[in-house]
Amino acid sequence: MYPNAEKEVVDSFTYYARNSATGEVAAAILEEALFHLDVREHLSKLTMPTLVLHRRDDQAFPMSFGRDLASLLPHAHFIALPGNTHAPFYGDFAPVIEAVGDFLATSDGHAHVEPGAHEPQDDAPAGLQTILFTDMESSTSMTQQLGDADAQELVRAHNAIVRDALRAHGGSEIKHTGDGIMATFPSAARAIDCAIVIQRGCDAHAVEHPTAPLRMRIGLNAGEPVAEERDLFGAAVQLASRVCGSAGPGQILVSDVVRQLAAGKRFLWSDQGQVALRGFEDPVRLYEVKWRS
Repeated sequence: MYPNAEKEVVDSFTYYARNSATGEVAAAILEEALFHLDVREHLSKLTMPTLVLHRRDDQAFPMSFGRDLASLLPHAHFIALPGNTHAPFYGDFAPVIEAVGDFLATSDGHAHVEPGAHEPQDDAPAGLQTILFTDMESSTSMTQQLGDADAQELVRAHNAIVRDALRAHGGSEIKHTGDGIMATFPSAARAIDCAIVIQRGCDAHAVEHPTAPLRMRIGLNAGEPVAEERDLFGAAVQLASRVCGSAGPGQILVSDVVRQLAAGKRFLWSDQGQVALRGFEDPVRLYEVKWRS
């Protein structure tokens, strides 16, 4: 939890751990917290603005855990911070303080939208929707390779490609997840067309920037998510996020329900079989959309 910590920090934490509980009690608490306690079903009820911070190289919990948490909270804003220390009050905590200060300084608790970004709509779409998630592949290693400033340029390139495609295909951006964007469409076919355009945009970017290629995972699911103000949540959203997490770089994966909604269209499918997705009891049949000519 505290890599490269000074000796007094390690000694202080060790003293606290040894004196706060017996070994048996500590083991029982950790087992319950890490392996049995699951509050995900309750997160959708937390309607206050929420700031989720996660250091990119956290060695206790991977950054994907932070993104997953933010995706389950109705009004979450996710920020990936530099560093590898889990505890926010150790390591370089200046970015933590800055992020919290910016969050609290806004009138409604939401972070300021970057210039030129797509403003979220006032009301999230209701009814049957096709939900699309994008996720930049290897964002942590790219940050280490390029540095924070150039890595942020890559994020901006991702945002521009995705938002241009959304505007062209009638998609609605719901929120930015830190390394990706969540959007919805009233049509499964339009959502797939948009995903294809996004991947082609990434390919074009890679040709222009061979030393810093933009590689994207895209996942789609369809259902009737629960709409609240500017966000969507529920099983349909969670499944779309998991489908995206199962995709490889440059891949578009969709659930079977999306494939059925787009039946009869010109898309080429590759059956990926039944896939076990974290948080879902039954395996889900996934299909890859073949988008390269």
